[in-house]
Amino acid sequence: MGEMDGLEVTECTRCPELVDSRSQIVNGTGPADADLLFVGEGPGQQEDQQGEPFVGRSGTILDDKLRDRGLAREDVRITNCVRCRPPENRDPTSEELDNCWPYLESEIEQVDPEVVITLGKVPSEHLLDDDVAVTKEAGSVRTAELGGEVRDVLICVHPAATLYDSSQEETLDAALDKAAAMAGEDSGGQSQLGEF
Repeated sequence: MGEMDGLEVTECTRCPELVDSRSQIVNGTGPADADLLFVGEGPGQQEDQQGEPFVGRSGTILDDKLRDRGLAREDVRITNCVRCRPPENRDPTSEELDNCWPYLESEIEQVDPEVVITLGKVPSEHLLDDDVAVTKEAGSVRTAELGGEVRDVLICVHPAATLYDSSQEETLDAALDKAAAMAGEDSGGQSQLGEF
């Protein structure tokens, strides 16, 4: 049904409709031990063509926002709830989300991030297994058992939301500020003053 090699899904035929609509499986990118793990919904057309998550306009927005916080795309891990492009860029079905869940959970477990950041409604509700009013709750942290342990999940609006509603930019900025701060808290990096 599906095979995984480390963090990469190498073969999967669990969702016939997605197998038909994908040109390739789009795996997560970034360090295998990243402090920040961003989870989107699923690959769109450009992601499907390039084999990388968040490479279109929303990817550019995310890259710029990360850079504003002293982070490069190479510093964070970015993945999706489903690894294959849904036809016509529709939302993944609950069955498709469930089919891909073991891969995502395994990735979360292996990366073991300080914080998981959900980009948009589908990943927020999927990871938290709850209804989420993303715009209202963006920047708030909930906990969920993911990859065998209870983890902090930071709810965030999808970067593309800023393209359609400029007021979402502040919401996105505040959530990413919080993510960057949370990653710095436990890393023992320069942001720590605790070495007396």
